[in-house]
Amino acid sequence: MVRFYELLILSHAGSRDGMIAIVDYGMGNLFSVCKALEHVGAQVEITDSPEILAHADRVILPGVGAFGDAMRELERRGLVQPLRDIIASGKPLLGICLGLQILFESSEESPGVAGLGVLPGHCRRFVTRLKVPHMGWNQLRIARRSPVLRNIEEGAWVYFVHSFYVAPSREEDAATLTEYDGEFVSSVWRDNLFATQFHPEKSQKTGLHMLKNFVEYGRKD
Repeated sequence: MVRFYELLILSHAGSRDGMIAIVDYGMGNLFSVCKALEHVGAQVEITDSPEILAHADRVILPGVGAFGDAMRELERRGLVQPLRDIIASGKPLLGICLGLQILFESSEESPGVAGLGVLPGHCRRFVTRLKVPHMGWNQLRIARRSPVLRNIEEGAWVYFVHSFYVAPSREEDAATLTEYDGEFVSSVWRDNLFATQFHPEKSQKTGLHMLKNFVEYGRKD
C-alpha cells in the first residue's frame, strides 16, 4: 500500500522530472552516493518505494554487503520485480558494487540464491595469491566506451572494495576490465543499464565525472 506521504509526492509527479532515486534496501552507504550526486548538480531522493522509483527520471542501485542478504531484503521490500520492470522500461539505471553483482543470475557467495537475472552470468570469488578483498585504487581498461565513460581516460584510477567479481555470459556486456592477478570485468553496459564494481562516489574527480555523465545521459539541452 502506498503511504500517505508518497501519495502527496506522486500527486505532483511532474516535479519528479530530473529526479534521481537511490534505492534504499539497507545495504549501502547511501549518504556518500547522495552527496556525490548532489555535488554534480543532481536532484536526489533516497527511497524504498516502488511508486517513487517508477516516477523517477533515473535510478541508482548501490550496495555493500552479501549477495544473499541483498536479495532477501529486496524481496522483503517488494522491490525485485519493480527493479526488473524499471530496467525493461528503458529508464537509465546505474548499479554500484553489490548493485552490479545482484543484476546477474547468481553468486558463489550465496549458493542457491537467485539474483535479479537481468544480465546473464554469475559472480565468482577471487582465487588469487593477492589480498582478498581487492581493496584500494586500481586502473580501468576500456573495452566499450559506454556513455558513463564519456571523456574518461584509458587507465583511469578508481576505488574498489570487493571479494567477488562478475563473469558475464555475454562478452559484449563488459565496458571496462581491471587487472588483479588476471583481468576481471569492472563495469558493464547494456542499453540503459550501467553498473560498476568500483565506487564512483569514492573515486574523486574521475568518479564524479562518471556520475555527471550518468545524470546527463539521454537528456536534451
